[in-house]
Amino acid sequence: MAIPLLHLSSPFLLSSLTQKRFIYHHHHNYKNTLPKIPSSSFRNGSSNTPPETECPVPLDQQPINEYQNLSTSFPFSWASGDIVEYCSRLFVTGASFALLIALPVAWFGTVAPKTEPLKPVLAALSSGVFVVSLAVVRMYLGWAYVGNRLLSATVEYEETGWYDGQIWVKTAEVLARDRLLGSFSVKPVLSRLKYTLVTLAASLFVCVVLFINIEGGQKGSYTPFEEAGGRAIPGVYNDDSARSFEPDAFCGEPAPPES
Repeated sequence: MAIPLLHLSSPFLLSSLTQKRFIYHHHHNYKNTLPKIPSSSFRNGSSNTPPETECPVPLDQQPINEYQNLSTSFPFSWASGDIVEYCSRLFVTGASFALLIALPVAWFGTVAPKTEPLKPVLAALSSGVFVVSLAVVRMYLGWAYVGNRLLSATVEYEETGWYDGQIWVKTAEVLARDRLLGSFSVKPVLSRLKYTLVTLAASLFVCVVLFINIEGGQKGSYTPFEEAGGRAIPGVYNDDSARSFEPDAFCGEPAPPES
């Protein structure tokens, strides 16, 4: 019974074995023909970049690596993150500086701060906005530098130091990749930083205007009044008013003629 069954099924067995051998050899030859990516292309996190064996620029000075380092460094990574997280970090930075440093200095540096509480508060608020503006300007300069290097057709680099600067012209593939990255990743960040700077400048201007108005209002509140034939202004020395309060101190001195 086993021999006829083997005889009947032998064509099917041969065909299945032939198919398996063909699939194995085809798959083995296909794996051998796959291109091998050199390990140098995975350095510094640049696994998505094509191998650039002819690029003489050092890895840390290549624009794409500079972009990756900038997007993960402090505080430049704030600008490329979520908008809510970005705004909250700026607010916490400004509020911390205003409350912990600027407000105590303004409070103890003001004469009679309890009678004029708005002046030290506005001074502290202006200081916080100013510090945040400096941080945003620093972030803008860093992103603008990397963006210019990505969009430029040439790359300036230094082989060993500042005295041997060189210029490398990007290939068509590298130029297309860098400009794509600069247009869709760096330019939106620069636009966000520009809007932030405009908002901070407007806030700082409002604080300065309010501070000037408070100063002017306090100076205008000092009105002269008549006392014993003399005009006296609070906080200002006047001979006529002093004569009315301390006549003994002016004994023997003739009184000025009345106008």
